[in-house]
Amino acid sequence: MPGTRKLGRTTDQRRAMLRAMVTFLLENGKIETTVTRAKEVAAMTEKMITLGKAGDLHSKRQVFSYVTKEGVAKKLFDEIAPSYEGRNGGYTQIIKIGPRRGDAAEMAIIKLV
Repeated sequence: MPGTRKLGRTTDQRRAMLRAMVTFLLENGKIETTVTRAKEVAAMTEKMITLGKAGDLHSKRQVFSYVTKEGVAKKLFDEIAPSYEGRNGGYTQIIKIGPRRGDAAEMAIIKLV
């Protein structure tokens, strides 16, 4: 997995959280989260889109094993990956939006470019 941030969670909790956030980002196009989580989600989303661009059987199996919703994985191969065909990375954008009201954690919006 890209990145070495632990995000204050155990390995299985962290992996499940990142899988859910990547799935939600691919499904909706943008999410609001903390900056550190956004950086981790961006790295995994870039990897999933790169696998989607490859489109062979092995990459399909890898994406289906990571993305939690089958419909989102199909959307990745049918709609999202072909739209980035001429692009060599940089599929996501992180925009910092300031501190969160409750605990002053630095918040960001991550979206697909």
